[in-house]
Amino acid sequence: MNQRVLILCTGNSCRSQMAEGLWREMGAGQWEACSAGSRPAGYVHPLAIEAMRQRGIDIAAGRSKSVDEFQGQSFDLVVTVCDHAREACPVFPSAKQTLHWPFDDPAHATGTPEQQISEFVRVRDEIERRIAAYLGLPGDRLA
Repeated sequence: MNQRVLILCTGNSCRSQMAEGLWREMGAGQWEACSAGSRPAGYVHPLAIEAMRQRGIDIAAGRSKSVDEFQGQSFDLVVTVCDHAREACPVFPSAKQTLHWPFDDPAHATGTPEQQISEFVRVRDEIERRIAAYLGLPGDRLA
């Protein structure tokens, strides 16, 4: 039976969406990854989709989901990826482990389009390194 991870953020449009896509790939069929937000934005950020496309992972079909959709479900791990989600999201008492991994919100990036996508890629890479460390994968996964 696969392990289940729920990644929580505020808007479920950037960080948690990228983490879900990365975890799904890096978990190599051993993990079921889900993501949700305390206040879903209603869309997946186009630059998150692009940053993941550059990594070879397609999250374009993803949707911004509410944490309420997952109430009553059982998870092996719940990870909050922003401070607001840590405060605002409900507790999942069935989770065997809860972790807080705060990452910068790339949706706040300013500047040229190149500078903005660069911020999304930086945060994506940080998320990937954190997941790789948790899963015990080699640290040289990044190209």
